Amino acid sequence: MELTIFSLNSIGRIDPSPFFVLSLIPYLIFLKYAKKSASIPKLSLLGFRLTLLFVFMTIILAIIAKIYFDNELTNVDILHGFAELFLTISDGLVVYGFVLMLQEVRNEKILRGD
Repeated sequence: MELTIFSLNSIGRIDPSPFFVLSLIPYLIFLKYAKKSASIPKLSLLGFRLTLLFVFMTIILAIIAKIYFDNELTNVDILHGFAELFLTISDGLVVYGFVLMLQEVRNEKILRGD
């Protein structure tokens, strides 16, 4: 079988680390503009920021998984679950912040009689 740029074997050989790091650049730009936006609740903004903690913890825990378990993070359930906990907390704060904002908007409409 001939390997082409689009074959699964050739794609599987690509190191994803540079893409992972590069993906942080647009996210950091998003955070910069989100901080200036009045449309994003403060609690949700905190959740978006905590996503960076998830990224950092994932890197640290992946290193620990490799050193201590000689395996990838996805194969070490306790560490993988711990990393995902950070994502769950950050996502929960994002959602909860917007839910509170929507409730506030609804309550204001009720008070105005809309």
